[in-house]
Amino acid sequence: MSRRVPVLSAADAVARIPSGATVSVSSSSGLGCPDAVLRALGERYAADGAGGDLTLLHPIAAGDMYGIDGVDHLTAPGQIRRIIAGSYPSGPSSATPPKIVSAIESNAIEAYNLPSGILFQLHRAAAVGQPGVLTEVGKDTYLDPRRHGGRMNARTTEDLVTVVEFDGREWLYLRAIPVDVAIIRATTADEYGNLTSEDEGAPLGVLDQALAAHNNGGIVIAQVKRVVRDGSLRPHDVVVPCNLVDYVVVDPEQWQTTQTPYDPAISGETLQPLATFDFQDWGPEKVIARRAAMELGQGWAVNLGFGISANVPRILLEEGQHGAVTWVIEQGAVGGVPLLDFAFGCSSNAESIMPSPHQFTYFQAGGFDASLHQLLGARK
Repeated sequence: MSRRVPVLSAADAVARIPSGATVSVSSSSGLGCPDAVLRALGERYAADGAGGDLTLLHPIAAGDMYGIDGVDHLTAPGQIRRIIAGSYPSGPSSATPPKIVSAIESNAIEAYNLPSGILFQLHRAAAVGQPGVLTEVGKDTYLDPRRHGGRMNARTTEDLVTVVEFDGREWLYLRAIPVDVAIIRATTADEYGNLTSEDEGAPLGVLDQALAAHNNGGIVIAQVKRVVRDGSLRPHDVVVPCNLVDYVVVDPEQWQTTQTPYDPAISGETLQPLATFDFQDWGPEKVIARRAAMELGQGWAVNLGFGISANVPRILLEEGQHGAVTWVIEQGAVGGVPLLDFAFGCSSNAESIMPSPHQFTYFQAGGFDASLHQLLGARK
């Protein structure tokens, strides 16, 4: 018989996190954010100074500016030494937690902005004992050490990225980063610690992060909405098995995503009528979105990004062309109607919801037909 996983308060769970640890946090802005655990970690440091000098990893920004603070809970001076994250644009249009952006811009912490897909690969490399990741993603961009090497401020000086020659080609090389603690989120845990994500907008990369911590001799803390009896979860629905989970924290009030306590259409449990989706008001942004829509071909798969491009699916819906294009989003949704604004990353009526690392594997190989990001649409 499997052991029963300890169900702890958030405060008791974070007491297991040592100062100086490397902590991987699963989230995508407000989507899937283990906010209760992060809040408790911040409160612990404020109370007695324990749990500081942390290195934080999160492949997509953890928390938002609308009530899900995420890593903003950890911005007291000295709690974070270094943050290595994806999706960290700065400025007023960013969905990134504002306190962490301020800490980065004021040189209070070391900070690296790496491609999200590469960060997931680094977790996998750490999990299997590989030395690191070779990639051509980011060559001659901000990631290239001949430019910025992913460094976000003057305080950050160490090179995490080097240029190497291998098998007759030039690559960027990033060393694997051993993980001491993974803080992840799901919907349900059974008494043994098996996790399912039925109410989540996407499972994100929780399995990869749990493997990276567990296989490095670290611990995995899972925040969930509820605990159910052992044996009551369908095995095919389990996204993280019990043998990888050390502690469970229950937060029945955890929000599904930014500004959304729960919407069953986001998690694929119901289908929202197409007539209920709002269309963008007329203006310059809609003109840009319509022009981008004109470049898309019937049957294409289109990688969709945040910003004006997120309105292109509504253009096709308004024109009676819903389903002519399959939208693929980095958080994992395939098809459906992507959400707008800072709830972007989820899709109502999705046809499938993949783990985010698998979606990035698809992206890195250029498997899609076009990509729309911010103001630009680029054909492959």
